[in-house]
Amino acid sequence: MSESSPDNSNSRKPLASYIGRRITPSNDSNAEENEVLNFEYFGLTPRGPPNLKDFLEVWGVDVHPSPDGINKKQHHTEAYDCANLIVRRGQPFSITITINRAYDAEKDKLWVEFLIGRYPDISKGTYIPIYIQEQLEKGKWGAKVERAWNNTLSLSIMTPPHCIVGRFRMYVAIMTPYGIRRTPREKETDIYVLFNPWCQEDNVYLDNAAENEEYVLNDFGCIYYGKCTEIISRAWIFGQFERKVLDSCIYILDRARMPLQARGCPIKISRVASAMINSKDDGGVLVGCWDGVYGDGVAPTAWNSSVEILLQYSKTGLPVCYGQCWVFAAVFNTVLRCLGIPARVVTNFSSAHDNDANLITDIILDENGKKDRELTKDSIWNYHCWNECWMSRYDLPPGYDGWQAIDATPQETSEGMYRCGPASVNAIKHGQVFFPYDAPFIYAEVNSDIVYWKRQKDGSLIKGDVKTDEVGKLILTKEMGSDSSEDITDQYKYQEGSQEERMAQNAAVQYGVKKEQDVTETAIDVSVKMLVPEKVLLGSNFEVEVELRNSCSEKRSMTIHISGSVVFYTGVPKIQIKDETIKMTLEPYKVRQKKVEIKSKDYVDHLVEQSILHFLVSGQVAETGQTLVSQKAVPLQIPKLNIRAEGPAVYGLKVTIAIEFTNPLKKPLEHIVLRIDGLDSLKPKLKIFSILSENATLKTEESFVPWRRGQRKVVASLDCDALRQVIGELELTVV
Repeated sequence: MSESSPDNSNSRKPLASYIGRRITPSNDSNAEENEVLNFEYFGLTPRGPPNLKDFLEVWGVDVHPSPDGINKKQHHTEAYDCANLIVRRGQPFSITITINRAYDAEKDKLWVEFLIGRYPDISKGTYIPIYIQEQLEKGKWGAKVERAWNNTLSLSIMTPPHCIVGRFRMYVAIMTPYGIRRTPREKETDIYVLFNPWCQEDNVYLDNAAENEEYVLNDFGCIYYGKCTEIISRAWIFGQFERKVLDSCIYILDRARMPLQARGCPIKISRVASAMINSKDDGGVLVGCWDGVYGDGVAPTAWNSSVEILLQYSKTGLPVCYGQCWVFAAVFNTVLRCLGIPARVVTNFSSAHDNDANLITDIILDENGKKDRELTKDSIWNYHCWNECWMSRYDLPPGYDGWQAIDATPQETSEGMYRCGPASVNAIKHGQVFFPYDAPFIYAEVNSDIVYWKRQKDGSLIKGDVKTDEVGKLILTKEMGSDSSEDITDQYKYQEGSQEERMAQNAAVQYGVKKEQDVTETAIDVSVKMLVPEKVLLGSNFEVEVELRNSCSEKRSMTIHISGSVVFYTGVPKIQIKDETIKMTLEPYKVRQKKVEIKSKDYVDHLVEQSILHFLVSGQVAETGQTLVSQKAVPLQIPKLNIRAEGPAVYGLKVTIAIEFTNPLKKPLEHIVLRIDGLDSLKPKLKIFSILSENATLKTEESFVPWRRGQRKVVASLDCDALRQVIGELELTVV
């Protein structure tokens, strides 16, 4: 039977039900099989059709795909904008078969077939004949008769909780003495099978209704960025239920040539998708770009939704330009939730990028105390976004199930590809970094030490200051049921200096992850502290204050370097805007301050998308050789778009929204693109403006008709070369 399949005809003629098939091997789960009619009826010649009037003929199959039908409601899939039935594995669904006469269980041999891919094989779980039985068995494919009356037969179909996830072709087959007669190929009866967080036997089972509502069914989210003392939030439309998004997610797995039989494992699917969300080495979804030049694509800060990105990729087959960490994480979140894996976006503030895999963040200073940018390969990102997905880890010992950290941003390779995870968050917290996948890299992101090295004239390095608490200062995700943030730092690490933290360190050290201890100097009697204003409005002047304190009974002399740069959020500098060297003497037990003025004209023409300035104070005490280091990031505050609705939002009636923005810079903005998402359209609304003068206000309106009731968001961004990350959102209640 595995070598049979119906043709593409929509005819009900029995002749079309006797089929042979030519097959081209492929992992493409959506590919159409190449089928040809076979007129050999088990030794009969095609001189005339066999007498089949005594045998069942299927007139129609109804899989009840309506969002209001029992199937989608029971399977939590009614939100998908898809004409086909979508079910979650491990729980039954109903189909109704219309036949030419009453069903006779003793006489009629009828079964249902599920096929996926171009080369269905019963041994690989890609061809599944489902026979009618008395009772359904948990964990197995099965079918039972729910009701048989007149010429209608209602079946309950059970899928196992570990079966392949994807789009299956479904046929009804009937055995006759002349062969098998099958229903013709009809795309309307194709059925999508997803992961099932509501099924206890599924590896993604999540026993909490509120968490499933948030991490599987919520198609809106919040992305957090900025710095740990100045958190900024932006709305994001995940859109996992939008039309064709599910097909786009399956297309990503097909492009990766992922074996179909591996697509029942959330560990393997998440790892493959982690590699495919970025295009670094496999032609995946998004091209990463961190240089601020986006002329041939869309600036990462301009995106508001995953939908446009995924649909463009699946339509063209070409990577979409451009993404950065929060875009990778947001699109990845859409893919995971769409396939049924609980997922959330996480932001780690002061996130280390350990470039040389020694689990330490090494910062090298030259003989004058300035940062050596050529030798310093490690970096501290102002923040970094990744994902967590919920699953059981049957490949690990007990205790490491639950949230798994997984990252689609292309930073370092893992088993030869740019991907990261999934790594058990609990394993990272306890220093169990030997477990797969990529736990050491994530451990360094949240819990490495920053070690400052002083390069001597002969090229040798002397260890200087060590900062043990400046990495992973705050880790946030969206709170369930609200747009507020939830602090999950304690899920990744114990409090610095606690007994539990020392135990985690010892475990990490045991497996080759060395966490540096404080360096003992001949004297540590001078401290340096940098003070920056908490909120600096873009385009304003401000001051940076350096405070030096001598805590000993002797005079101290030192040379201090103060540098300031416009940086990308990854900590990579674009241009230096301040470079000042001062010599200072401190009397015993005295404190001195040095104020440095930063003027708008110094930085405003050099800003990159996140408008971040970075300041580093470094120096050395002449009498003792003590190294002095302090650094601070200053994210400049960017005004947001003001969005309001002109009247109530009513289902099926036009609603108008007004958008305003005032230019904060002392120069005109040119070639402005306003991007509006959430207007009940798969594509965003784009508006182009040629120029916005200094201090001028842009005002525009847009109308749309809402076709879904309930809470929804309209999200907009304004983008131009001189100013990025201008965002705004409007929450609507459609009645």
